[in-house]
Amino acid sequence: MKSGALRALVQREGPKHGACIMEFATPGIGHILKAGGAEFCFLDMEHSGFDLGEVKRVLRYLEAAALPTFVRPPSKAYHHIAGVLDAGAEGLLLPMVGSAEEMEGIVRSMKYVPEGGRGVALGIAHDGYRPGPVLEKLARANRETVCIALIETRSGVENVEAIAAVPGVDVLWIGHFDMSCSLGHPGDFAHPSFVAAVERVRRAALAQGRGLGRLVSGVEEGLKLQNEGVDWICLQTDIDLLRSALTTGIAQLKEG
Repeated sequence: MKSGALRALVQREGPKHGACIMEFATPGIGHILKAGGAEFCFLDMEHSGFDLGEVKRVLRYLEAAALPTFVRPPSKAYHHIAGVLDAGAEGLLLPMVGSAEEMEGIVRSMKYVPEGGRGVALGIAHDGYRPGPVLEKLARANRETVCIALIETRSGVENVEAIAAVPGVDVLWIGHFDMSCSLGHPGDFAHPSFVAAVERVRRAALAQGRGLGRLVSGVEEGLKLQNEGVDWICLQTDIDLLRSALTTGIAQLKEG
């Protein structure tokens, strides 16, 4: 059964630090991240090629390490939302959210009755394969499942105040690369339109008491964003962490 640890992080004030898994779905990955100080894991399906079966296995590795985890499914389609939650994800990061109406539909897909219309299957991965009172199980899932809206399009930015106000949304996440592309300035994170869009998302999160998250390329960027109010800091992907450590280490060896 899910521990509620991700919900506890949402409710905790102050910065939360984690990392993203896109490549290394190995049995020890959760313990490695935890030993490195990660407080959460962002497990990506959209760009990694992980299928549902693999995600289900990796979630067990992360549970073994007591590392709170949210998953980005391949899409916002109901079968992706329900399938990943049934596999045991504590929360979802939904890509390309563009309107409040779309966000409301996502929340309904994530929640059981009476708050939504998620299909019910009990005694499986999401509730620890255990029996128990049905109404208690549904209520606990509704209470503890975390919903994160990925704001990464022009329409998402234009509607971010309404998206942030949707009941059931816990965190707004800035998808910086896709946002820059949608605004017409790919990779230009200093462009005034991008800077203004990020500030609009920040203000929307603050106004509704939502968390604010972003994947960062390094410590310097993470500190800057943390000081600007981003409280969910995902320090690189597993690929970037390995490559950057190896690049730095080998360069230093060659210099020596």
